[in-house]
Amino acid sequence: MTQKISELLEAAADRAMPVVRGIDDARLGDPTPCAEYDVRALLNHLFLVVVNFQALAARQDVDFSQEPEFVTGDWRGRFGEETARLVEAWGAPGAEEGTTGRMGLPARTVGLMVLGDLTVHAWDLARATRGDFVPDAGVLDEVGPGLAAMAPQAREMKMFGEPFPVGEDATAFERLLAVTGRDPGWTRGGATGGTTGGTTGGTTVG
Repeated sequence: MTQKISELLEAAADRAMPVVRGIDDARLGDPTPCAEYDVRALLNHLFLVVVNFQALAARQDVDFSQEPEFVTGDWRGRFGEETARLVEAWGAPGAEEGTTGRMGLPARTVGLMVLGDLTVHAWDLARATRGDFVPDAGVLDEVGPGLAAMAPQAREMKMFGEPFPVGEDATAFERLLAVTGRDPGWTRGGATGGTTGGTTGGTTVG
C-alpha cells in the first residue's frame, strides 16, 4: 500500500529536526553543498519551501521569488512548528488528489517534491555543520525514484546540477544525491559538488 505524503513528510521531518536543532549560530555563515547558499541562506530557503508547500497542499497561490528572513528569534522551534503544519496540510482530505501549482502538476508529485527538498537539504545542512543525518528508509524508497524521474527536466530548468559520478557500490541515498548534482562525499573544506541550490526547484510549481 502506498504511503500517504503526510506520513512520509512526518518521517522526513523527524530526521531533519535534530539536524536543524543542532546548528550553532556560529555556523550560519559556513558553506554548504549548495554552492550559492551558506547555512543561513539554505535554512531560509528550506523554511520558504516548507511554508509555501503548505499553501500548495491547500491549492493556494505561492511566491518563491522572495525569500524573507526566517532565521531570527527561536528559528529552531519555528522550524518544528512549520514542518508540523506541512504534515497537517498534506494530511488534509483531498490534498493528494487532482493538481496544484502554476504548472498544474499532480498533487502527489508536488508532495514528493517537498519530501525531496526536506530530505536532501537536511543532508546538506548536516554536512555543512558536521552533523549526522540518515534518511528514513520509507522516504528514500519514494523520493529516490521520484527525483530520478524528474531529473532530466530539472536539469534543463537549472534546478539540478549535472549528475555526479558514483561507483557501482554507491548506496541508494548516495545515488539520489548524485542525481541532483551533489557529491555524496562533500565535506566542509574538502570535496566539492557541482550542485544548484534547490533540489526540486519550488519556483516551477508555484
